[in-house]
Amino acid sequence: GILNVTPDSFSDGGKYSSDNQTRVEKTVQAALQMEREGAGIIDIGGESTRPGAEDVALEEELRRVLPVIRRIREESDIPISIDTRNSKVAKAAIEAGADIVNDVSGGTHDSNMLSCVASMGVPMVMMHMRGNPKTMQHSSNTNYGDDNREGEGVIAGVAKELMQRCLEAEKAGIPRWLQIVDPGIGFAKNLNGNLSLLKGAEKLRKCCGNLPFLYGPSRKGFIGKISGEDDPKERDYGTIAACLATVRESGNGAGESCSILRVHNVKAMKQAVLVYEAIMKAK
Repeated sequence: GILNVTPDSFSDGGKYSSDNQTRVEKTVQAALQMEREGAGIIDIGGESTRPGAEDVALEEELRRVLPVIRRIREESDIPISIDTRNSKVAKAAIEAGADIVNDVSGGTHDSNMLSCVASMGVPMVMMHMRGNPKTMQHSSNTNYGDDNREGEGVIAGVAKELMQRCLEAEKAGIPRWLQIVDPGIGFAKNLNGNLSLLKGAEKLRKCCGNLPFLYGPSRKGFIGKISGEDDPKERDYGTIAACLATVRESGNGAGESCSILRVHNVKAMKQAVLVYEAIMKAK
């Protein structure tokens, strides 16, 4: 379940905050509601990384996320992931009660991130992205070569770059069993790139040594381009389709292509996945 404590996230910016105790309580109640609806993890972020987003000062990011993490931990033991690119925020969040570090830069934004996570011994989600939120949608970052040529295309390119990050994480002291990877839907990808990664989820996981995958297509811009829906909050129907594309069971007994779905509308996605899985398991 996504809980953005930001004024400018693309879908729910300004909905939740930690500006005062009343707003902290509202934010915490939203997290607890997502847990009741079936969320297995609450992902808390204090910096928007939407295309074109400005960096947030370290002190401001800490001010946004820490009160919420501490308050949730008083009410629930649900696993919390901290969505941050900054090692100091990651460390403070884990000390406040978070359990997982989720870094959209895969540890490239902050040179201390990998060693910081290693020192804490917690799981880390490493997302694939080229550039930064301001530059990631430039054509130079969304070009992965010819999909029809061996070793080229978005699946091959993302797999290669993700595995490079996994190797760096392992060198820093984060073992493979604490690594989760995310192909970065909507980050340095064009429309066809996003669709290819969703369609090729099983192939991508094989290319990454069957590491656990997190997918986060929720309400992203590619859904709007396909459907014509400009309001991100109205893209949950398209999000369901994107999510189900990633959780289909492989035919070789290797299990699902995706282990974790990061979504805004937990209730809708949980219901969709439960029904889909029941259909697939029917005799």
